[in-house]
Amino acid sequence: MRFIDLRVILYLILAALLWAGNAVVGRLLVGEISPLLLSTVRCLVAAAVLLPFGVSVLRANSDLWKNKKRFLLLGLFGVGGYNMLLYLAIQTSTPINVTLIGASMPIWMLLIGALFFGNRPSGYQVIGALISILGVCIVLSRGDWLAILQVQFVYGDLLMVLATVLWAFYSWMLTKPGNSSERRWPWNDFLLAQVLVGLLWSSAFSVVEWQGGYMHFEPSLLVCLLILYVAIGPSLIAYRCWGLGVAKAGPTVAAFFANFIPLFTAILSTLILGESPQGFHGHAFLLIVIGIGLSATLKPKERISN
Repeated sequence: MRFIDLRVILYLILAALLWAGNAVVGRLLVGEISPLLLSTVRCLVAAAVLLPFGVSVLRANSDLWKNKKRFLLLGLFGVGGYNMLLYLAIQTSTPINVTLIGASMPIWMLLIGALFFGNRPSGYQVIGALISILGVCIVLSRGDWLAILQVQFVYGDLLMVLATVLWAFYSWMLTKPGNSSERRWPWNDFLLAQVLVGLLWSSAFSVVEWQGGYMHFEPSLLVCLLILYVAIGPSLIAYRCWGLGVAKAGPTVAAFFANFIPLFTAILSTLILGESPQGFHGHAFLLIVIGIGLSATLKPKERISN
């Protein structure tokens, strides 16, 4: 039996903790800074931090320019679109809800892989998808099935579903490099390319927010520190830790560590926001974990050797 190195476990748990903090901090910033402006400032700070370590990506012979259409989509679906929708969702939803909905990510990857990328799911994966979607429905209905029948959802929850779908497209696109040289990119170059393009998209969305009269910013030391956190913790450190963990443990094992995100979010929400988790959150989390576990199960003949 092969055991995961303790350092790898710490990498993956730290990434999950930082991403949980992203949802909680996003909730704390509601009313202090408008969501689209927050997404733009986050990208701007992250790009400034990364620039000295990945400036080569801006050279004329960089793969960024050779694959500009691809990176425009990566920036839209990932850094730009996902974070924009997350910060919009947290305006009306709760950190626990958005992370529980986000925990259905592997299920959307399964469906989108089958529909758009020719990845045929197994029977176990289909069953797992149905169970996990049931967990998401519990979150969306707040444990009240009449809400499902009456289509009375919280607007932020629906935005988070859309964000999760976009991230699934983004993840599948990462498995299809633009060319062979992209596989050899240093992590900082590749991340900086996405952050820069994400900054373009976020800036465009912020212009719409500004023209609509919804942009606002109430600067203070605490607000600036929180923005610095979302720009460096979830955007840079978490991505790096996750990449190291996936490289050592593999994406299937790493996916199970993502289930710590709603757990950490519930703990942080209780400690910081005073938003105690409800009974239906526990039921939804259990169903999502069971579904993801089944979805990650492959029959021996279906396993892919690297």
